[in-house]
Amino acid sequence: MSFRPLSWLVMAAAAVAVSMPLVGCSPADEDEVNLYSARQENLIQPLLEQFTEETGIKVNLVTGSADSLLQRLRHEGRNSPADVLITVDAGRLHHAQQAGVLQAVESDTLTENIPERYRDPEGEWYGLSLRARPILYHKDRVDPDDLSTYEALTDEKWEGRICIRSSDNVYNQSLVAAMIATEGAEAAEAWAAGIVNNMARRPQGGDRDQIRAVADGVCDVAIANTYYLGLMLDGDGSDRDVAEQIGVFWPNQDDRGTHVNISGAGVTAHAPNRDNAIRLIEFLTSQEAQQWYAEANQEYPIRDDVPASEILQGFGEFKSDDIELHLLGDNNSEAVRIMDRVRWR
Repeated sequence: MSFRPLSWLVMAAAAVAVSMPLVGCSPADEDEVNLYSARQENLIQPLLEQFTEETGIKVNLVTGSADSLLQRLRHEGRNSPADVLITVDAGRLHHAQQAGVLQAVESDTLTENIPERYRDPEGEWYGLSLRARPILYHKDRVDPDDLSTYEALTDEKWEGRICIRSSDNVYNQSLVAAMIATEGAEAAEAWAAGIVNNMARRPQGGDRDQIRAVADGVCDVAIANTYYLGLMLDGDGSDRDVAEQIGVFWPNQDDRGTHVNISGAGVTAHAPNRDNAIRLIEFLTSQEAQQWYAEANQEYPIRDDVPASEILQGFGEFKSDDIELHLLGDNNSEAVRIMDRVRWR
């Protein structure tokens, strides 16, 4: 976890070191906004500097894992200095909402910039970028004509050929939650059991590790978010060599579409700088910010009027599922129970 500036370091360290909340609220400052972000600093800092340059509002950034930031917000309660929480996956945003650490806000700018299905109906969180979770395959060992849907991966011809992250991973939980929303719990459980049966190995590592495993011949296909592949292709050295061996297949194009998720933000429940918090989130949905997201993070813009990066365009166009993403949070608990029952480790 990194902190800035020094005055925040002292306050933040106190919040972590003791079991009691901070003593006294951080006073509102019309020229500042305090951001807790689960995104890595290098994936957001340039945008924050641009926001400061355009508005004169300084952004005090705290970065950390999504779970640790949520725990910290709950611990700090009404004494939290945080104004904005940024995290990834609608499931995590739902967790934050259920924990009572966010507040509803209304903004014509956010309503205009963000499609309805990518924002909370109550206004407690808003999507900032899109990430798709298709099937990735080895170009030399898999004929894409043999691929069709997520469900088809449960066929016996894929036995011992699939790599995927563990059931602890919220991306996979949301994938199952989406299937519950569209196909029902019984179908989702049958699918999860089939995937477990066809796994090439016990789940391990992150999405990049699944991609590397496909390239190394551990498995032939993986389910992973495209921005990991995009970042590997945008890099150099061994990661790029690995990524160039991998193809992207968009499943379920003849029915419900490929699963997509979001990174998103919400104003914290006790934000001392509420107006600045809203301005910051609005800025992150501006055309210039969305273009930066697309090029630097290799994520799909949340806005329809901002193009994807050339790398993502190279993956081809696809039909995404159109469920309202708050359903991923609503179905998360059932998804976890299903994955436990089928022994998805």
